[in-house]
Amino acid sequence: METRTVVAEFIGTAMLVLFGVGSLVLAGDYINALGISLAFGFTLIAIAYAFGRISGCHINPAVTLGVLLAKRIDIRTAVQYWVAQFVGAIVGAAVLFLLANQVPRLQTADAFGSNGYGGRSPVGMGAGGAFLAEVLLTFLLVFVFLAVTHSVALVGGEPIPVGLALAAVNLIGIPLTWASVNPARSFGPAIFAGGDALGQLWLFIVAPLVGGVLAAVVHRFTHLHPAGQADQEEAHPPPATGPWGRLRGGHRPQAGGQETKGPEAA
Repeated sequence: METRTVVAEFIGTAMLVLFGVGSLVLAGDYINALGISLAFGFTLIAIAYAFGRISGCHINPAVTLGVLLAKRIDIRTAVQYWVAQFVGAIVGAAVLFLLANQVPRLQTADAFGSNGYGGRSPVGMGAGGAFLAEVLLTFLLVFVFLAVTHSVALVGGEPIPVGLALAAVNLIGIPLTWASVNPARSFGPAIFAGGDALGQLWLFIVAPLVGGVLAAVVHRFTHLHPAGQADQEEAHPPPATGPWGRLRGGHRPQAGGQETKGPEAA
């Protein structure tokens, strides 16, 4: 089972980078920010339906950190996920790099779908603004993931709101920083872009992780049933009492015999 989950995270992250970042690198001039955002969202939904029952389809170190802090996985599993995600991102970016080199006059140096701030931001956003934006956008994505899921698996209709959340944060984030919200997604392309993409990579690793921590903290306060509590309540349900503390059958918990019926029995 551990091998299957790690392989699922590896393949899923590689596919997200190949097709999500690929939409930016190969087709960005034709589909613009809306098309790129939808490509990321649709890709995540498709991958989640393929791998959600196996690994939960985190394919994002920030999501894995949020799930870890929510106590749905242990630290050993989280480390395995992180390794698989970063390696998968490198492989996905490598395949995309080979494909991009087949397109004449396509620039990959210091670009290649990497994230950036300052002169590398479409709107010229500075490091402070970029950090805040990535924290808030990642918070939304990880919070939605934690809110719509109740265990490790991503099943049923759960992939749809998570995919829509990823599309939404890309719509907002692409004009600001080219939208990371995923350290692995930033890491793979930056390796092949080189230059300032590598120099600014630290922000797009740290900020999403901070956003993941913030989402886990807020989720703990807003949702009354943390992982495992629902199962405990199901195993030990509270007594079914009626009005005035009666148990079904007209008995009080502290009394040993039949009590006199009250006016509600009339």
